[in-house]
Amino acid sequence: MTQANLSLVVLAAGIGSRYGGLKQMDPMGPSGEIIMDYSIYDALAVGFTRVVFVLSKAIEDAFRERVGRVIERQCDTAYVFQRLTDVPAGFAVPESRRKPWGTAHATLASRPAVDGPFVVINADDFYGRSAYRALADYLRRPEEADGTPDYCMVGYRLGNTLTEHGHVARAVCAVDDGGFLVNAIERTRIEQAGAGARYTEDGETWLPLAQDTIVSMNIWGFTPRVYADLAERFPRFLAENRANIEKAEFFIPNVVADLIRQQRARVKVLATAEKWHGVTYAEDKPQVKAALRALVDAGMYPASLWGPAR
Repeated sequence: MTQANLSLVVLAAGIGSRYGGLKQMDPMGPSGEIIMDYSIYDALAVGFTRVVFVLSKAIEDAFRERVGRVIERQCDTAYVFQRLTDVPAGFAVPESRRKPWGTAHATLASRPAVDGPFVVINADDFYGRSAYRALADYLRRPEEADGTPDYCMVGYRLGNTLTEHGHVARAVCAVDDGGFLVNAIERTRIEQAGAGARYTEDGETWLPLAQDTIVSMNIWGFTPRVYADLAERFPRFLAENRANIEKAEFFIPNVVADLIRQQRARVKVLATAEKWHGVTYAEDKPQVKAALRALVDAGMYPASLWGPAR
């Protein structure tokens, strides 16, 4: 793979229900920056050349005005849409379904705008500069001669990704001695518990998790080959989840784990000591703002990323 044409796919179609609003566009930086400003700034700094925003139609106008008009001046920019109605022929979307189909479906929506290696991120998570550098370096490596796709992800210490204000969703990862992903299981309710953490699947039974458990924060490096696998598995997901179709989500970690089990992909886990910052809950905002201010004061970022304050 060449250095050129690395794309950053930003998943920004989420509703943000726990936060209580469009957290993707909530100012966090000292000059009115939002979290994805820092993500894009970091990606461009290490050689990414294109940004693809995955949106819902409902926020398109506000998003283009608040985010797009600035980013379009920095790099090649594209917009695609995640729609509930983008489902296989013969499948009827339940009238009661409101939330998007999940991160794997959102990634699949980016297919028309991506023609080379790409990284997928959440719009509302701060990942740190070194994460983008590690992904870019790996995606520029030649693929192995056996033809198996080589993907990658950044693995964070669970303790660096928790909030004091409630539960979070994380993909808990098993990694082999060579640093490759063995399995990733999406845990949708993880919270702090004293010096450690715990999770539950039913809201009643809690199981412990160590602070140094490796988790995915949904920052993945792929090549376009992954789109065929996503498209193949989405109808299967819908069929297998008919009993829970109002709430079921098509998650990237579940697709990746399936590919690994079938030996149809390798996924290198790139370790990082970066601390995640994010706004899962409105109460997280003061801490995120303080953390970004500290990074600016330390010289990691300019006080105004893109010039005059927004």
